[in-house]
Amino acid sequence: MGKNNKKQFNGQRETNVSTKVSVDKIKTKVNGGVFVYTGAISTGELSKTLNIPLGDIIKFLFMQGKMVTINTVLDDELIGTVCLEFGYDFQKKNIVAAENFEDLEINDDPSKLKPRPAVVTIMGHVDHGKTTLIDAIRNSNLVAGEFGGISQEIGAYQKEYNGEKITFIDTPGHEAFTAMRARGASVTDIVVLVVAADDGVMPQTIEAIDHAKAANVPIIVAINKMDKPGADPERVKQELMQHDVIAEDYGGDAICVEISAKQKKNIEGILEAILVVAELKELKANPDRYALGTVLEAKLDKNEGAKATLLIQNGTLKEGDYLVVGTSYGKARRMTNEYRKVLQEATPSTPVSVIGLGEVPQAGDRFMAFSEESEARSIATKRRLIKEQKERNATSAASLEDLFNKAKEGQRQTINLIIKADSTGSAEAVKASLEKLSTDDIKINIVRATSGAITESDVLLASASRAIIYGFNVRPDARTRAKASEEKIEIRLHRIIYALIEEIQAAMKGMLAPTFVEKITGQAEIRRLFKVSKLGTIAGCMVVEGVMRSTCGVRVIRDGIVIYEGKLASLQREKDSVKEVKNGFECGMLIENFNDIKEGDIIEGFESVEEK
Repeated sequence: MGKNNKKQFNGQRETNVSTKVSVDKIKTKVNGGVFVYTGAISTGELSKTLNIPLGDIIKFLFMQGKMVTINTVLDDELIGTVCLEFGYDFQKKNIVAAENFEDLEINDDPSKLKPRPAVVTIMGHVDHGKTTLIDAIRNSNLVAGEFGGISQEIGAYQKEYNGEKITFIDTPGHEAFTAMRARGASVTDIVVLVVAADDGVMPQTIEAIDHAKAANVPIIVAINKMDKPGADPERVKQELMQHDVIAEDYGGDAICVEISAKQKKNIEGILEAILVVAELKELKANPDRYALGTVLEAKLDKNEGAKATLLIQNGTLKEGDYLVVGTSYGKARRMTNEYRKVLQEATPSTPVSVIGLGEVPQAGDRFMAFSEESEARSIATKRRLIKEQKERNATSAASLEDLFNKAKEGQRQTINLIIKADSTGSAEAVKASLEKLSTDDIKINIVRATSGAITESDVLLASASRAIIYGFNVRPDARTRAKASEEKIEIRLHRIIYALIEEIQAAMKGMLAPTFVEKITGQAEIRRLFKVSKLGTIAGCMVVEGVMRSTCGVRVIRDGIVIYEGKLASLQREKDSVKEVKNGFECGMLIENFNDIKEGDIIEGFESVEEK
């Protein structure tokens, strides 16, 4: 592989994303009358690049009411104005730093794209047959004599049906599914929702629907236990309609398949439905590039060290590739599939177990492959520094103050809320009341409204959907509170429905945002001036009203006109520095960075006071 063409990002495996680009470094060029730039640029740099005299640019901008110098950094609007005036078209290219590879816009050549297997997650209420269905699909995948009875090593596997592969991911529950999505990992293309025909829609079924909808993933319903005497698939379909999952024979788009996982009846129907949905989604990826994807699970093996199950989402991972995983790096020393078969390479939608990582990553971490160890090490170091900085500056996932301050700035906001109440009737009443509050500027979106205590599942869903949790006559336990604190989720508790509604209304009007009002603390009249060479001009004053404090802001008033506003460098009384001087006492004041004072000037003290 040639080193000269390794750094271009046009979709080829040999030509991976450039790791040398940075928004801090300006790269500009003029081709055919088009000025292309990638970041901030000064007046002097623009003059040099466009070959236009600096004086002409400064003069033109001055005539437009803009005062600039050779070192003034121009914004996009000013750059465009100058270009148009001097006969250039202009174009800004957004360069993504290599350490932020999650944000890369991958524009592959359509001719390089090839179909990839669908990635499927099976979810459902406990005891509805999820595990039995997984076993039925998995066991039918074992080819007699090929792998024998070797048990799977990783929680993901592939099934081939009608010549097409399907990738299945085992999840221990909705919490894991959502925790990964909260970390920015969108790994699932399709959700298979298992519902028992004799039991119907249950709380965890509703949770699964909420999570699938929050991830904007299509749902295929597997109506299981059709062998049971009390099986009633029509009741299941009607109950699902109440949660906006509408079966095809009821005019909706949700494919419902009646099965018996225990008796392995109509498992093919599920697989066919998956292939139909996958074909409609036209799932494609480019195998001819360095791999990128997501960590599904990871552990520390006592014999092999850090070990991770990776899902390849684009490109091809080859043995020996260097990986940046989360904030660490390593080398793909060995790759195996679910049956411990060693692989030389893994293509899109393939799950593989990899050893050779520097440390154990977290489920949901993103990864990308590189050709050189130095490149991977450098990017991993930058990602770690960025993560540490973000953790130091961590803020709430969503809070009323944040949302409504943005609303005051004129931004259209969707407020996601999760409602938990002491009864279903209360939850529905609160939901109906809040949805009526939506305005042109702010939309109230109820992600979930159910009865019961606030749980960790609610916190994870709130984290994934940037929602605020409202509890009505319910309380979270200590573990849930700790989880909410860890995820920076806001939980607000009420016992009176009107108080809850009034709080949202008040917030929507921007009343929760703190406002600061100015309070005049006092005034002092300058009676004498003392010039000190090292300090400046000291004002000998008499406090004529209120109190002057060393910490307050001051403004100098001459003939009723404010001529300066700033703060005190020092406040003294009889050669001693003091914190305040009251009405009727003399004092000396030194104003920071201002000496143009005269006898008779008034120095006014003020401070900002927060007012609800």
